[in-house]
Amino acid sequence: MIDTIIIERLREIVGVKYVTNNKEDLYIYTKDPGASLPRPVDFVVMPHTKEEIQEIIKLANDKKISITPMGGGLTLSGLVIPIKGGIVIDMKRMDKILEINESSRYVVLEAGVTIGKLLSYLRQHHPQLEPPVPDAPPSATVAGNVLIHGSGYLSQRHGDHGSMINGLEVVLPTGEICNLGSCALSDYWFSKGPLPDFIGLFTSSFGILGIVTKLSIRLFPRSKYRDVVFGLLKDPRDIPEVLLEITAVNIAEDILLGMQDKPAWMKGYFFLMTYITGDSEEDIQRQTKILKKIYHKNKCRFMKVPEKFHRSYMEKPIFAAAAADFRKGGGFEYVGAFIPLEKVPDAYLRGAEISRKYGLIPTIGSRLMSGIHTVVVFFTYSFNRASAEDMATARKALHDTNKLTIELGGIPWKAELDGQKIILENLDSGYKSLLKKIKDTIDPNGIMNPGNWEVL
Repeated sequence: MIDTIIIERLREIVGVKYVTNNKEDLYIYTKDPGASLPRPVDFVVMPHTKEEIQEIIKLANDKKISITPMGGGLTLSGLVIPIKGGIVIDMKRMDKILEINESSRYVVLEAGVTIGKLLSYLRQHHPQLEPPVPDAPPSATVAGNVLIHGSGYLSQRHGDHGSMINGLEVVLPTGEICNLGSCALSDYWFSKGPLPDFIGLFTSSFGILGIVTKLSIRLFPRSKYRDVVFGLLKDPRDIPEVLLEITAVNIAEDILLGMQDKPAWMKGYFFLMTYITGDSEEDIQRQTKILKKIYHKNKCRFMKVPEKFHRSYMEKPIFAAAAADFRKGGGFEYVGAFIPLEKVPDAYLRGAEISRKYGLIPTIGSRLMSGIHTVVVFFTYSFNRASAEDMATARKALHDTNKLTIELGGIPWKAELDGQKIILENLDSGYKSLLKKIKDTIDPNGIMNPGNWEVL
């Protein structure tokens, strides 16, 4: 009876076409591309306005039913698979690009806008501007990326993509709407300060405090010329020094590192990719010479990139999963870890040990963020989605890697439930207490993505 009441009310709110509780429709919402086990979903609804989201939230409070917001559904770590059933709010219909401000270089858009749509729009209408782009498929949403402190294109220069948020429009778990950042006071969505910074409450909180419906992020000038300078290191202990020197000359647009045992010529090496930009080919040549000298000084062998690899390395977004050794079944999962620079060598060496322990081919990558102030390391594991045993092995590797991240003084990124549990076990008690107070105050009925960041 209660299901009938809920489905009828949801149809009244968004229209019959945009809500379902049919099992065949719900199936794709019960899982994601990662290694998390499927979990049941009761309803899926696709709102078109913030007012519709308000009404859905009011219904959820009245019926004490859980809500899980979803963007592109590509986090891999099960963050948009409901833990306690209920309603998945699929944001795909809220996909308007609302404003491009060329002077202050920002875009205002709805939360369902994808990376691909924004890139296409800018290339057509504002080719001199570019957004931060994550190492993810174009179907990932802009909001989904920045709200989990995503990283990718422009991270080395400007930090993780969450730091590029200027403002948010949020529907709180009570149904109230609030604007955060300069848009709370001004018609211009150009800055998050100098007001008290509440935007941080909604980054990496995995939808437990509200639903972001609109946001502003920074845009950046698009360079005329761009290239990558490729190098190989034998000893990971040489990584920190070469990165310190590269970032000191302040010419790198982005810096990536990695190791992989396939293809065979890569085995035993750690690769370094420094991206450079300029207004002319002469600029690129000059910067390449500087980097070659730094590479040579720090035991990093310069290597000209074969054309077929060069094309893929220059793509935006880079298909990060291309480095993985996909098994039959196509499953792919990873632990992202924010760690200090000095711990990068240990991360590579000990991460490779975890892979080999579980019979997996070591495939590890990393990006610099804000110079050398933070390094995000990706420990990747492939598995056969058709094999329960294979998926269980991947989850064991993920567990060990989350523990390794904590041991190295790092922080697991967009952690799955097991990773969240490990973080909470080691987290400052005052932080946990504050998190619980905020959650209980903002969401008194516990409807928002319950089970995530659950402080007991």
